[in-house]
Amino acid sequence: MKKDMSQTPVEASQALLVVQRCLGNSLLAAYLHGSAVRGGLRPNSDVDLLAVVEQPMTHAVRKRLVAELMGVSGRYPAPPDSPRPLELIIFQRADLAALAYPARSEFVYGEWLRDAFEAGEVPEPASDPEFTLLLAQARNEAMALIGPDTTELLPIIPYSDICHAIGDALPTLLEAMEGDERNVLLTLARMWRTLAQGDFVPKDVAAAWALPRLPAEAAILLARAREGYLNRKSDDWAALRQEARQVADRLGERVAALLPSQKS
Repeated sequence: MKKDMSQTPVEASQALLVVQRCLGNSLLAAYLHGSAVRGGLRPNSDVDLLAVVEQPMTHAVRKRLVAELMGVSGRYPAPPDSPRPLELIIFQRADLAALAYPARSEFVYGEWLRDAFEAGEVPEPASDPEFTLLLAQARNEAMALIGPDTTELLPIIPYSDICHAIGDALPTLLEAMEGDERNVLLTLARMWRTLAQGDFVPKDVAAAWALPRLPAEAAILLARAREGYLNRKSDDWAALRQEARQVADRLGERVAALLPSQKS
């Protein structure tokens, strides 16, 4: 079922017009996913979009799409009352049908790449375990803005691939922690919840589930991360990096213990 466009974030509507203009007849579908369809956008939430195309994108189309998306996407972190950051991932239908691991994207736009885009870089096709996890979530939750329901274009991701993707993404996530402590802690909590319960939930829900399962000291920091996520709280983690690293390592151990390869 298609989403009521009157409830669509304005950034998604603007991005959809850009995507339609740049991709033309190759565009098969565009979906809204993430927080916008999982209980509502949080103060710090990006607006997440996924599109499916019939044909590979040319360099010229990629370059034009980047330029136009930078004009409608808010910078990160977004100040109050400013446009939200956009995240757009485009998949080619043939790649989705092949269901390779890790999943291959045709194009990615995200505000964490803005500096590279402003320097003239243009995103090329890439494979990443994160795309596998994104597809698994999107098939179950995404709302069609144009095109058919997700079940017609997005593949069923086997649970073994979900576990594989979490295991492959875990070391990179832990290595990227400094300066991104809140997001890393919440993402680890969500990985733990997914492996333990077999579902995908928002980061704040995953953190709430994890809190009573952690020692008090670790729970305090995860609760801080959750509060910042929910309330756009300005939380400086510079003085807490050592403690946050310890909590991240503890969460990482919980995640690793649930991966099939870690079981005896």
